[in-house]
Amino acid sequence: MANKSILVVGGGISGLTAALEAAETGQQVYIVEKKPYLGGKVTQVNQYFPKLCPPNCGLEINFQRIKKNPRINFFTMAEVESISGQEGNFDVTVKINPRFVNENCTGCNNCVDVCPAQRPNSFNYGMDKTKAIYLPHQFAFPMKYVIDMDACQGAQCGKCASACLYDAIDLNMQPKTITLNVGAIVWATGWDAYDANKLSYYGFGRYDNVITNVMMERLAAINGPTGGKILRPSDGKEIKSIAFIQCAGSRDENHLKACSSVCCLASLKQATYVREQYPEADIYIYYIDIRARGKYEDFYTKVEREANVQFIKGKAGEIKEDPSTKQLIVVAENQMEQKVEERAYDMVVLATGMAPATAVTKVPAEVAYDEDNFLISGSQPGIYAAGCVKNPLDVASAVRDATATALKAIQSTVRGQQ
Repeated sequence: MANKSILVVGGGISGLTAALEAAETGQQVYIVEKKPYLGGKVTQVNQYFPKLCPPNCGLEINFQRIKKNPRINFFTMAEVESISGQEGNFDVTVKINPRFVNENCTGCNNCVDVCPAQRPNSFNYGMDKTKAIYLPHQFAFPMKYVIDMDACQGAQCGKCASACLYDAIDLNMQPKTITLNVGAIVWATGWDAYDANKLSYYGFGRYDNVITNVMMERLAAINGPTGGKILRPSDGKEIKSIAFIQCAGSRDENHLKACSSVCCLASLKQATYVREQYPEADIYIYYIDIRARGKYEDFYTKVEREANVQFIKGKAGEIKEDPSTKQLIVVAENQMEQKVEERAYDMVVLATGMAPATAVTKVPAEVAYDEDNFLISGSQPGIYAAGCVKNPLDVASAVRDATATALKAIQSTVRGQQ
């Protein structure tokens, strides 16, 4: 009998799409996600371009499809440890890390109220804090709390367990390992923002008011660290000027060689966030080339015509800080004027590129990668890459790619048994 089951590694938009499309054709699907929630990077986005609508409505539809489909099983806080076998018959070992909160959790928040320990909020890129026991974010699925044991004081505190009326907290919960037998594997572990600390000339990590584009997305979000208000991190003041620096780490032989595809449009979108909150603010965008192909060119043209939005063709070479005001001075060559210019801003946003998750965590199988560590799909029969682990994509493109990848995985479950 053919093994019609499929493993999807990664619960972001690509993984969810591949899983749902496969399950709704009759396949048994397992989703393995390392975070305590599904949805991936899309959950951290404030708005999609070009329509500028929030992403959580679309995610909720997918979560409802998962809830209603008995063919889908998912494991959060889980990682693939090993893969053996061949197309049509893979044995996969999965480690499930402890959440320290069990199925009895009702989300009442009593545990958070009494917790004395704090941790940087990774969902908001460390721009605020949560308690050691926390809900990953407002729309988390599953809607279950989790304990960060690196911050928790453990059994010697135990206040959360005492406050819980439902016996939902188990501070002694242990990891467990399961084995899955599947016919095909879709690897959809997504991307990470390129580490801006490696771009020392831009001062990220040294200058408070230099942030990344993913941080900007959270600043603008109503459930972000500032309640949706774009404020200077150094002093919480409103901004009067801001610079967006494109290709921060991308198209660079010393960092990411590839163009990250979506950064230009992300910065254009974020310029609209600033314009909406600060109609009089000066907005400058430093670019090498603007990538806004096809239907997205209309979005670029719209932003370009906005008042007080200036485009400077030239890669910023350096950022300096005035220590007395925390103003940032961007040094860049204006190629159109053929001169080096210095301009001061309240805040600078680095459009960091998309680095594949496989740059850090490889697939435990004999697969191939390109020079930027993006996974080459199908380099081992039966194992396929989907979404941004394969190449940089916007959300709509990632959904299309994941749908196509689901079809390839389904074909493998049949071909592997012939």
